Amino acid sequence: MRGRANAQPFSARPQDLPVKADLARLRVEYGKDERLAFLGHLEVLSTVERSIRRARLPFSIGNGFARRMRIQFSQALPVGASSACEYFDLRLTERVNPQEALDALRASTPRGLAPARAAYVPGRLPALEAWLDRSIWELEVRGASWGADDIAAAIGEVVRRGSLTYLRGEKAKTVDVASSLVGFSAFDGGGFIGLTLETRLTGGNALRPQVLLDAALGLSGMPRYDSVRVRRTLQAHEEDGRLVEPFCGSDAIATSSLF
Repeated sequence: MRGRANAQPFSARPQDLPVKADLARLRVEYGKDERLAFLGHLEVLSTVERSIRRARLPFSIGNGFARRMRIQFSQALPVGASSACEYFDLRLTERVNPQEALDALRASTPRGLAPARAAYVPGRLPALEAWLDRSIWELEVRGASWGADDIAAAIGEVVRRGSLTYLRGEKAKTVDVASSLVGFSAFDGGGFIGLTLETRLTGGNALRPQVLLDAALGLSGMPRYDSVRVRRTLQAHEEDGRLVEPFCGSDAIATSSLF
């Protein structure tokens, strides 16, 4: 693959460059381990782009004035969260064997963001950020004086109220919890309280797990915890009551209600 990344016509007129939907669309799954949980989304994006350049993949450049790499990422993780299932779509000027591309990316990417899978997907699918509208999260809460049943009841009360409003920076945001929280469960993990949340992206708004946890504690008057670890374990597309996995295989994951 050496030299391919510079083979595209940078001097061509914008109208002569390839149409994005007709370019090869390589989808890559990668993780974000706990050591990088507080690495911001923009820092992740820039690290991944540098890794792609080091891998010398034949990425396409957009037709706009800035001529940016044609790459789309899935929904941004909240700061402080890790993940086993992040994705990006990279448009290529020529098709590269997916295993060859994956090997090159693995060699050029920091271990904490290491790619796990790569495959081509249809070029005209919607953008990842909106298409992947379902997530599953796991939370590990330590130093709490309450139990699993207590927090389950408190979250249930937030759901019954229908929505919650919180500050993100200086801006108030409102989330429809009744529709964005598909299901949840809580358990005593022996030394920590475990939570599993199944969420849906609604109206462009995502329910942040720690926001829900803190809202439940505030509403119930329960004391805060010492620490919480948040990890995204699944992203998928909801279609006709089923979850379709990101690589668009013929098999769909059955929707499971955690209520």
